[in-house]
Amino acid sequence: MGQRLTHANALNRLDRLPIGRFHKVTLVAVSFAYFFEFADINTFATTAPKLIKLWGVTIDQVAYVTSLSFVGMFLGSVVAGAMADRWGRKRTLMLTTVWFGAFSFASVFAWDIVSLGVLRVLTSAGLAAMTVVAVIYVNEMYPAAVRGKFQAYAIVIGICGTPATNLIASAVVPLSDWSWRLVYLWGSLGILLVFFTKRLKESPRWYESRGEHGKADEVLREIEASVAAEKGPLPEPAPPVEETPSTRTPVRLLLQKRYLLPTLLLTVLWVTQTVGFFGYSSWAPTLLAKEGFSVEKSVFYVALTTVGAPLGSYLASLVTDRFERKWSLAVFGTVIALCGLLYGLTFNPVLIIVFGFLVNMFERGYTALAYAYSPELFDTRARSLGTGVSYGLGRLSNAAGPLIVAALYQSNGYRSVFFFIAGTWLAGAIVLAVFGPRTRRARIAALSEEKQQAVTAR
Repeated sequence: MGQRLTHANALNRLDRLPIGRFHKVTLVAVSFAYFFEFADINTFATTAPKLIKLWGVTIDQVAYVTSLSFVGMFLGSVVAGAMADRWGRKRTLMLTTVWFGAFSFASVFAWDIVSLGVLRVLTSAGLAAMTVVAVIYVNEMYPAAVRGKFQAYAIVIGICGTPATNLIASAVVPLSDWSWRLVYLWGSLGILLVFFTKRLKESPRWYESRGEHGKADEVLREIEASVAAEKGPLPEPAPPVEETPSTRTPVRLLLQKRYLLPTLLLTVLWVTQTVGFFGYSSWAPTLLAKEGFSVEKSVFYVALTTVGAPLGSYLASLVTDRFERKWSLAVFGTVIALCGLLYGLTFNPVLIIVFGFLVNMFERGYTALAYAYSPELFDTRARSLGTGVSYGLGRLSNAAGPLIVAALYQSNGYRSVFFFIAGTWLAGAIVLAVFGPRTRRARIAALSEEKQQAVTAR
Protein backbone atom coordinates (compact mmCIF):
# COMPACT_ATOMS: atom_id res chain seq x y z
CA MET A 1 0.00 0.00 0.00
CA GLY A 2 1.61 3.16 -1.20
CA GLN A 3 -0.69 5.55 0.57
CA ARG A 4 -1.56 5.52 4.26
CA LEU A 5 -5.29 5.16 4.94
CA THR A 6 -6.63 8.30 6.65
CA HIS A 7 -10.22 7.17 7.34
CA ALA A 8 -11.86 3.75 7.54
CA ASN A 9 -15.42 5.14 7.87
CA ALA A 10 -16.19 2.37 10.37
CA LEU A 11 -19.48 3.78 11.69
CA ASN A 12 -21.17 4.11 8.31
CA ARG A 13 -19.72 0.90 6.89
CA LEU A 14 -21.11 -1.05 9.85
CA ASP A 15 -24.43 0.81 9.84
CA ARG A 16 -25.29 -0.13 6.25
CA LEU A 17 -24.74 -3.89 6.75
CA PRO A 18 -27.73 -6.23 6.70
CA ILE A 19 -27.85 -8.62 9.66
CA GLY A 20 -25.89 -11.75 8.80
CA ARG A 21 -24.17 -14.76 10.33
CA PHE A 22 -21.40 -12.52 11.71
CA HIS A 23 -23.94 -10.57 13.79
CA LYS A 24 -25.61 -13.76 14.98
CA VAL A 25 -22.33 -15.36 16.11
CA THR A 26 -21.48 -12.14 17.98
CA LEU A 27 -24.94 -12.24 19.57
CA VAL A 28 -24.42 -15.83 20.76
CA ALA A 29 -21.03 -14.99 22.29
CA VAL A 30 -22.27 -11.87 24.12
CA SER A 31 -25.41 -13.74 25.26
CA PHE A 32 -23.21 -16.51 26.66
CA ALA A 33 -21.19 -13.98 28.65
CA TYR A 34 -24.38 -12.30 29.90
CA PHE A 35 -25.89 -15.69 30.82
CA PHE A 36 -23.11 -16.50 33.25
CA GLU A 37 -22.90 -12.93 34.51
CA PHE A 38 -26.59 -13.14 35.48
CA ALA A 39 -26.07 -16.72 36.70
CA ASP A 40 -23.19 -15.68 38.95
CA ILE A 41 -24.48 -12.36 40.27
CA ASN A 42 -27.12 -13.95 42.56
CA THR A 43 -25.12 -16.93 43.80
CA PHE A 44 -24.42 -15.34 47.19
CA ALA A 45 -28.07 -14.32 47.63
CA THR A 46 -29.23 -17.90 46.99
CA THR A 47 -26.69 -19.46 49.36
CA ALA A 48 -26.91 -16.86 52.16
CA PRO A 49 -29.94 -18.46 53.91
CA LYS A 50 -28.02 -21.77 54.12
CA LEU A 51 -24.86 -20.06 55.41
CA ILE A 52 -26.91 -18.33 58.13
CA LYS A 53 -27.80 -21.79 59.43
CA LEU A 54 -24.48 -23.50 58.66
CA TRP A 55 -21.90 -20.89 59.63
CA GLY A 56 -24.03 -18.75 61.96
CA VAL A 57 -23.77 -15.82 59.54
CA THR A 58 -25.73 -12.75 60.68
CA ILE A 59 -27.94 -10.39 58.64
CA ASP A 60 -25.29 -7.69 59.15
CA GLN A 61 -22.58 -9.98 57.73
CA VAL A 62 -24.76 -10.71 54.69
CA ALA A 63 -25.14 -6.94 54.28
CA TYR A 64 -21.39 -6.31 54.52
CA VAL A 65 -20.50 -9.01 51.96
CA THR A 66 -23.16 -7.68 49.59
CA SER A 67 -22.00 -4.08 50.12
CA LEU A 68 -18.34 -4.87 49.52
CA SER A 69 -19.31 -6.79 46.37
CA PHE A 70 -20.65 -3.53 44.96
CA VAL A 71 -17.39 -1.76 45.80
CA GLY A 72 -15.77 -4.49 43.70
CA MET A 73 -18.27 -3.79 40.92
CA PHE A 74 -17.38 -0.09 40.97
CA LEU A 75 -13.66 -0.80 40.71
CA GLY A 76 -14.27 -3.36 37.96
CA SER A 77 -16.45 -0.97 35.95
CA VAL A 78 -13.98 1.91 36.05
CA VAL A 79 -10.96 -0.30 35.33
CA ALA A 80 -12.83 -2.02 32.49
CA GLY A 81 -13.49 1.31 30.80
CA ALA A 82 -9.77 2.13 30.87
CA MET A 83 -8.81 -1.41 29.77
CA ALA A 84 -11.29 -1.38 26.88
CA ASP A 85 -9.86 1.94 25.68
CA ARG A 86 -6.27 0.75 25.95
CA TRP A 87 -6.39 -2.92 24.93
CA GLY A 88 -9.58 -3.13 22.87
CA ARG A 89 -13.18 -4.24 23.38
CA LYS A 90 -12.76 -7.89 22.39
CA ARG A 91 -9.63 -8.62 24.45
CA THR A 92 -11.08 -6.91 27.54
CA LEU A 93 -14.36 -8.83 27.16
CA MET A 94 -12.40 -12.08 27.22
CA LEU A 95 -10.12 -11.08 30.12
CA THR A 96 -12.95 -9.89 32.37
CA THR A 97 -15.04 -13.01 31.74
CA VAL A 98 -12.11 -15.30 32.58
CA TRP A 99 -11.51 -13.20 35.72
CA PHE A 100 -15.03 -13.57 37.13
CA GLY A 101 -15.17 -17.27 36.18
CA ALA A 102 -11.88 -18.01 37.94
CA PHE A 103 -12.85 -16.27 41.20
CA SER A 104 -16.31 -17.82 41.19
CA PHE A 105 -14.59 -21.21 40.93
CA ALA A 106 -12.33 -20.26 43.84
CA SER A 107 -15.49 -19.48 45.89
CA VAL A 108 -16.27 -23.22 45.83
CA PHE A 109 -13.42 -23.68 48.32
CA ALA A 110 -14.30 -20.83 50.74
CA TRP A 111 -13.97 -21.88 54.39
CA ASP A 112 -15.71 -19.01 56.22
CA ILE A 113 -17.70 -15.83 55.56
CA VAL A 114 -14.52 -13.69 55.34
CA SER A 115 -12.86 -15.84 52.66
CA LEU A 116 -16.14 -16.07 50.73
CA GLY A 117 -16.61 -12.31 51.05
CA VAL A 118 -13.14 -11.57 49.60
CA LEU A 119 -13.74 -13.94 46.69
CA ARG A 120 -17.18 -12.45 46.01
CA VAL A 121 -15.67 -8.95 45.85
CA LEU A 122 -13.13 -10.14 43.27
CA THR A 123 -15.81 -12.03 41.31
CA SER A 124 -18.09 -8.99 41.35
CA ALA A 125 -15.32 -6.77 39.96
CA GLY A 126 -15.09 -9.10 36.97
CA LEU A 127 -18.88 -9.30 36.53
CA ALA A 128 -19.33 -5.53 36.33
CA ALA A 129 -16.24 -5.11 34.14
CA MET A 130 -17.53 -7.69 31.66
CA THR A 131 -20.95 -6.02 31.53
CA VAL A 132 -19.52 -2.58 30.74
CA VAL A 133 -17.39 -3.97 27.92
CA ALA A 134 -20.21 -6.11 26.49
CA VAL A 135 -22.57 -3.11 26.39
CA ILE A 136 -19.96 -1.04 24.53
CA TYR A 137 -19.09 -3.93 22.19
CA VAL A 138 -22.71 -4.46 21.09
CA ASN A 139 -23.17 -0.71 20.64
CA GLU A 140 -20.16 -0.50 18.33
CA MET A 141 -20.63 -3.70 16.31
CA TYR A 142 -24.32 -3.48 15.31
CA PRO A 143 -26.08 -1.04 12.94
CA ALA A 144 -27.54 1.95 14.82
CA ALA A 145 -31.07 1.16 13.66
CA VAL A 146 -31.14 -2.27 15.38
CA ARG A 147 -28.49 -2.15 18.12
CA GLY A 148 -31.08 -1.67 20.87
CA LYS A 149 -33.01 -4.72 19.68
CA PHE A 150 -29.88 -6.89 19.59
CA GLN A 151 -28.78 -5.62 22.99
CA ALA A 152 -32.18 -6.76 24.27
CA TYR A 153 -31.91 -10.10 22.44
CA ALA A 154 -28.57 -10.75 24.14
CA ILE A 155 -30.18 -10.08 27.50
CA VAL A 156 -33.26 -12.21 26.70
CA ILE A 157 -30.87 -15.15 26.40
CA GLY A 158 -28.47 -14.00 29.08
CA ILE A 159 -31.08 -13.30 31.74
CA CYS A 160 -32.10 -16.94 31.69
CA GLY A 161 -28.99 -17.36 33.86
CA THR A 162 -30.88 -15.84 36.81
CA PRO A 163 -33.79 -18.34 37.00
CA ALA A 164 -31.36 -21.12 36.06
CA THR A 165 -29.17 -20.29 39.07
CA ASN A 166 -32.15 -19.93 41.40
CA LEU A 167 -33.69 -23.24 40.28
CA ILE A 168 -30.32 -25.01 40.54
CA ALA A 169 -29.80 -23.48 43.99
CA SER A 170 -33.28 -24.53 45.14
CA ALA A 171 -32.44 -28.10 44.08
CA VAL A 172 -28.84 -28.47 45.32
CA VAL A 173 -28.57 -26.19 48.39
CA PRO A 174 -30.83 -28.38 50.61
CA LEU A 175 -29.05 -31.65 49.65
CA SER A 176 -26.25 -31.50 52.21
CA ASP A 177 -24.03 -29.19 54.26
CA TRP A 178 -21.54 -28.85 51.38
CA SER A 179 -23.81 -28.86 48.29
CA TRP A 180 -24.26 -25.04 48.36
CA ARG A 181 -20.73 -24.92 46.91
CA LEU A 182 -22.06 -26.33 43.63
CA VAL A 183 -23.87 -23.02 43.03
CA TYR A 184 -20.49 -21.24 42.75
CA LEU A 185 -19.14 -23.99 40.50
CA TRP A 186 -22.09 -23.38 38.19
CA GLY A 187 -21.40 -19.63 38.20
CA SER A 188 -17.80 -20.20 37.11
CA LEU A 189 -18.72 -21.75 33.74
CA GLY A 190 -18.64 -18.32 32.05
CA ILE A 191 -14.91 -18.96 31.60
CA LEU A 192 -15.88 -21.14 28.61
CA LEU A 193 -16.34 -17.91 26.60
CA VAL A 194 -12.70 -18.43 25.55
CA PHE A 195 -14.00 -20.91 22.94
CA PHE A 196 -15.51 -17.93 21.07
CA THR A 197 -12.19 -16.05 20.83
CA LYS A 198 -11.52 -16.78 17.16
CA ARG A 199 -15.10 -16.06 16.12
CA LEU A 200 -15.22 -12.50 17.47
CA LYS A 201 -13.77 -9.41 15.79
CA GLU A 202 -12.19 -6.39 17.44
CA SER A 203 -14.33 -3.25 17.17
CA PRO A 204 -13.28 -1.29 14.05
CA ARG A 205 -14.66 1.82 15.71
CA TRP A 206 -12.20 1.32 18.57
CA TYR A 207 -9.31 1.02 16.10
CA GLU A 208 -10.51 4.14 14.31
CA SER A 209 -10.86 6.11 17.56
CA ARG A 210 -7.13 5.45 18.08
CA GLY A 211 -6.24 6.57 14.56
CA GLU A 212 -5.42 2.97 13.51
CA HIS A 213 -7.38 3.21 10.26
CA GLY A 214 -5.49 0.41 8.51
CA LYS A 215 -6.43 -2.13 11.19
CA ALA A 216 -10.02 -0.84 11.23
CA ASP A 217 -10.23 -1.24 7.45
CA GLU A 218 -8.80 -4.78 7.62
CA VAL A 219 -11.46 -5.91 10.13
CA LEU A 220 -14.21 -4.12 8.20
CA ARG A 221 -13.20 -5.87 4.96
CA GLU A 222 -13.40 -9.26 6.71
CA ILE A 223 -16.86 -8.46 8.11
CA GLU A 224 -18.10 -7.05 4.78
CA ALA A 225 -16.82 -10.06 2.84
CA SER A 226 -18.62 -12.41 5.24
CA VAL A 227 -21.92 -10.48 5.02
CA ALA A 228 -21.69 -9.96 1.22
CA ALA A 229 -21.08 -13.68 0.64
CA GLU A 230 -24.29 -14.40 2.51
CA LYS A 231 -26.50 -11.42 1.58
CA GLY A 232 -25.19 -10.26 -1.82
CA PRO A 233 -23.69 -6.90 -2.89
CA LEU A 234 -23.61 -4.24 -0.17
CA PRO A 235 -24.84 -0.65 -0.58
CA GLU A 236 -22.32 2.17 -0.51
CA PRO A 237 -21.75 3.65 2.98
CA ALA A 238 -22.54 7.27 3.80
CA PRO A 239 -19.59 9.70 3.66
CA PRO A 240 -17.26 9.56 6.68
CA VAL A 241 -17.62 11.82 9.70
CA GLU A 242 -14.34 12.93 11.25
CA GLU A 243 -13.61 11.98 14.87
CA THR A 244 -10.50 13.13 16.70
CA PRO A 245 -8.15 10.16 17.26
CA SER A 246 -7.50 9.48 20.93
CA THR A 247 -5.31 6.73 22.39
CA ARG A 248 -5.87 7.79 26.00
CA THR A 249 -9.04 9.14 27.55
CA PRO A 250 -8.49 11.06 30.83
CA VAL A 251 -11.27 10.99 33.43
CA ARG A 252 -11.39 14.81 33.40
CA LEU A 253 -12.84 14.55 29.88
CA LEU A 254 -16.19 13.75 31.51
CA LEU A 255 -16.16 17.19 33.17
CA GLN A 256 -16.53 18.85 29.78
CA LYS A 257 -20.01 20.27 29.24
CA ARG A 258 -20.93 17.86 26.41
CA TYR A 259 -20.16 14.80 28.60
CA LEU A 260 -21.06 16.01 32.10
CA LEU A 261 -24.88 15.91 31.76
CA PRO A 262 -24.96 12.40 30.22
CA THR A 263 -22.56 11.16 32.91
CA LEU A 264 -24.67 12.63 35.74
CA LEU A 265 -27.93 11.40 34.20
CA LEU A 266 -26.63 7.87 33.67
CA THR A 267 -25.17 7.85 37.18
CA VAL A 268 -28.69 8.55 38.53
CA LEU A 269 -30.10 5.85 36.21
CA TRP A 270 -27.62 3.22 37.41
CA VAL A 271 -27.75 4.27 41.09
CA THR A 272 -31.55 3.89 41.22
CA GLN A 273 -31.48 0.69 39.13
CA THR A 274 -28.76 -0.86 41.28
CA VAL A 275 -30.18 0.05 44.68
CA GLY A 276 -33.72 -0.78 43.52
CA PHE A 277 -32.99 -4.08 41.84
CA PHE A 278 -30.35 -5.51 44.14
CA GLY A 279 -32.21 -4.26 47.19
CA TYR A 280 -34.95 -6.55 45.96
CA SER A 281 -33.11 -9.55 44.43
CA SER A 282 -30.25 -9.82 46.93
CA TRP A 283 -32.54 -9.74 49.94
CA ALA A 284 -35.75 -11.48 48.91
CA PRO A 285 -34.68 -15.06 49.85
CA THR A 286 -33.15 -13.99 53.18
CA LEU A 287 -36.05 -11.72 54.20
CA LEU A 288 -38.68 -14.32 53.29
CA ALA A 289 -36.77 -16.87 55.38
CA LYS A 290 -36.62 -14.38 58.27
CA GLU A 291 -40.38 -13.83 58.00
CA GLY A 292 -41.11 -17.51 58.67
CA PHE A 293 -40.92 -19.15 55.25
CA SER A 294 -38.55 -22.16 55.14
CA VAL A 295 -35.20 -21.71 53.37
CA GLU A 296 -36.36 -24.17 50.69
CA LYS A 297 -39.64 -22.30 50.10
CA SER A 298 -38.06 -18.84 50.11
CA VAL A 299 -35.44 -19.85 47.50
CA PHE A 300 -38.10 -21.67 45.44
CA TYR A 301 -40.52 -18.70 45.48
CA VAL A 302 -37.76 -16.36 44.34
CA ALA A 303 -36.75 -18.86 41.64
CA LEU A 304 -40.32 -18.84 40.29
CA THR A 305 -40.45 -15.03 40.20
CA THR A 306 -37.24 -14.82 38.15
CA VAL A 307 -38.89 -16.79 35.34
CA GLY A 308 -40.38 -13.41 34.36
CA ALA A 309 -36.91 -12.00 33.62
CA PRO A 310 -36.45 -13.32 30.03
CA LEU A 311 -39.95 -12.13 29.11
CA GLY A 312 -39.00 -8.63 30.27
CA SER A 313 -35.94 -8.55 28.04
CA TYR A 314 -38.06 -9.77 25.12
CA LEU A 315 -40.61 -7.03 25.87
CA ALA A 316 -37.75 -4.51 25.74
CA SER A 317 -36.69 -5.86 22.32
CA LEU A 318 -40.19 -5.04 21.00
CA VAL A 319 -40.20 -1.42 22.21
CA THR A 320 -36.54 -0.37 22.35
CA ASP A 321 -36.12 0.76 18.71
CA ARG A 322 -39.79 1.66 18.22
CA PHE A 323 -40.21 4.29 20.91
CA GLU A 324 -38.07 6.94 22.63
CA ARG A 325 -35.90 4.95 25.05
CA LYS A 326 -36.10 7.56 27.83
CA TRP A 327 -39.92 7.26 27.93
CA SER A 328 -39.82 3.48 27.87
CA LEU A 329 -37.38 3.56 30.79
CA ALA A 330 -39.60 5.98 32.74
CA VAL A 331 -42.70 3.79 32.23
CA PHE A 332 -40.89 0.57 33.14
CA GLY A 333 -39.39 2.18 36.27
CA THR A 334 -42.82 3.34 37.45
CA VAL A 335 -44.36 -0.13 36.96
CA ILE A 336 -41.48 -1.74 38.89
CA ALA A 337 -42.01 0.69 41.79
CA LEU A 338 -45.71 -0.22 41.99
CA CYS A 339 -45.24 -4.00 41.69
CA GLY A 340 -42.30 -4.00 44.13
CA LEU A 341 -44.41 -2.16 46.70
CA LEU A 342 -47.30 -4.63 46.30
CA TYR A 343 -44.82 -7.52 46.66
CA GLY A 344 -43.75 -6.16 50.05
CA LEU A 345 -47.32 -5.63 51.26
CA THR A 346 -48.47 -9.25 50.89
CA PHE A 347 -47.56 -12.52 52.57
CA ASN A 348 -49.78 -14.64 50.32
CA PRO A 349 -47.47 -17.07 48.45
CA VAL A 350 -49.42 -16.73 45.17
CA LEU A 351 -49.30 -12.91 45.26
CA ILE A 352 -45.61 -12.97 46.25
CA ILE A 353 -44.90 -15.00 43.12
CA VAL A 354 -47.16 -12.87 40.87
CA PHE A 355 -45.79 -9.47 41.94
CA GLY A 356 -42.24 -10.83 42.12
CA PHE A 357 -42.68 -12.14 38.56
CA LEU A 358 -43.78 -8.68 37.37
CA VAL A 359 -40.89 -6.96 39.18
CA ASN A 360 -38.40 -9.28 37.52
CA MET A 361 -40.05 -8.96 34.11
CA PHE A 362 -40.10 -5.16 34.00
CA GLU A 363 -36.73 -4.77 35.75
CA ARG A 364 -34.94 -6.92 33.19
CA GLY A 365 -36.71 -5.00 30.44
CA TYR A 366 -35.53 -1.79 32.09
CA THR A 367 -31.94 -3.04 32.21
CA ALA A 368 -32.02 -4.07 28.53
CA LEU A 369 -33.28 -0.58 27.61
CA ALA A 370 -30.64 1.06 29.82
CA TYR A 371 -27.84 -1.00 28.24
CA ALA A 372 -28.93 0.27 24.81
CA TYR A 373 -29.51 3.87 25.98
CA SER A 374 -26.31 4.45 27.99
CA PRO A 375 -23.62 4.24 25.28
CA GLU A 376 -25.74 6.28 22.84
CA LEU A 377 -25.23 9.40 24.95
CA PHE A 378 -21.46 9.44 24.23
CA ASP A 379 -19.28 9.52 21.12
CA THR A 380 -16.64 6.82 20.51
CA ARG A 381 -13.95 8.79 22.36
CA ALA A 382 -15.90 9.00 25.64
CA ARG A 383 -18.18 5.95 25.29
CA SER A 384 -16.06 3.43 27.18
CA LEU A 385 -15.08 5.85 29.96
CA GLY A 386 -18.52 7.47 30.33
CA THR A 387 -20.37 4.16 30.36
CA GLY A 388 -17.86 2.59 32.76
CA VAL A 389 -17.78 5.49 35.24
CA SER A 390 -21.58 6.00 35.37
CA TYR A 391 -22.25 2.25 35.62
CA GLY A 392 -19.50 1.92 38.22
CA LEU A 393 -20.85 4.77 40.36
CA GLY A 394 -24.25 3.08 40.24
CA ARG A 395 -22.74 -0.14 41.52
CA LEU A 396 -20.70 1.73 44.16
CA SER A 397 -23.88 3.34 45.49
CA ASN A 398 -25.10 -0.07 46.51
CA ALA A 399 -22.25 -0.39 48.96
CA ALA A 400 -24.67 1.60 51.13
CA GLY A 401 -27.83 -0.10 49.81
CA PRO A 402 -27.60 -3.41 51.75
CA LEU A 403 -26.67 -1.55 54.96
CA ILE A 404 -29.76 0.67 54.52
CA VAL A 405 -31.93 -2.40 53.85
CA ALA A 406 -30.57 -4.21 56.92
CA ALA A 407 -31.11 -1.11 59.11
CA LEU A 408 -34.66 -0.56 57.79
CA TYR A 409 -35.57 -4.20 58.30
CA GLN A 410 -34.25 -4.34 61.84
CA SER A 411 -35.74 -0.99 62.94
CA ASN A 412 -39.00 -0.77 60.94
CA GLY A 413 -39.70 -4.26 59.64
CA TYR A 414 -40.09 -6.10 56.35
CA ARG A 415 -42.48 -3.70 54.59
CA SER A 416 -40.31 -0.61 55.11
CA VAL A 417 -37.68 -2.22 52.87
CA PHE A 418 -40.12 -2.32 49.96
CA PHE A 419 -41.29 1.29 50.48
CA PHE A 420 -37.63 2.29 50.20
CA ILE A 421 -37.09 0.20 47.04
CA ALA A 422 -40.27 1.56 45.38
CA GLY A 423 -39.23 5.14 46.15
CA THR A 424 -35.83 4.53 44.58
CA TRP A 425 -37.34 3.25 41.31
CA LEU A 426 -39.82 6.12 41.15
CA ALA A 427 -37.07 8.72 41.66
CA GLY A 428 -35.09 7.27 38.74
CA ALA A 429 -38.17 7.27 36.48
CA ILE A 430 -38.88 10.95 37.23
CA VAL A 431 -35.28 12.07 36.59
CA LEU A 432 -35.20 10.22 33.24
CA ALA A 433 -38.55 11.70 32.19
CA VAL A 434 -37.45 15.26 33.01
CA PHE A 435 -33.76 15.29 32.00
CA GLY A 436 -33.17 12.32 29.68
CA PRO A 437 -32.00 13.24 26.14
CA ARG A 438 -33.92 11.78 23.21
CA THR A 439 -31.97 9.42 20.94
CA ARG A 440 -34.63 8.06 18.56
CA ARG A 441 -34.26 10.83 15.96
CA ALA A 442 -30.59 9.97 15.42
CA ARG A 443 -31.47 6.26 15.03
CA ILE A 444 -34.24 7.05 12.50
CA ALA A 445 -31.84 9.28 10.56
CA ALA A 446 -29.33 6.40 10.44
CA LEU A 447 -32.03 4.01 9.23
CA SER A 448 -33.34 6.35 6.49
CA GLU A 449 -29.77 7.02 5.30
CA GLU A 450 -29.13 3.27 5.19
CA LYS A 451 -32.28 2.72 3.07
CA GLN A 452 -31.34 5.55 0.74
CA GLN A 453 -27.88 4.04 0.24
CA ALA A 454 -29.46 0.65 -0.49
CA VAL A 455 -31.70 2.18 -3.19
CA THR A 456 -28.71 4.02 -4.73
CA ALA A 457 -26.67 0.79 -4.80
CA ARG A 458 -29.39 -0.96 -6.82
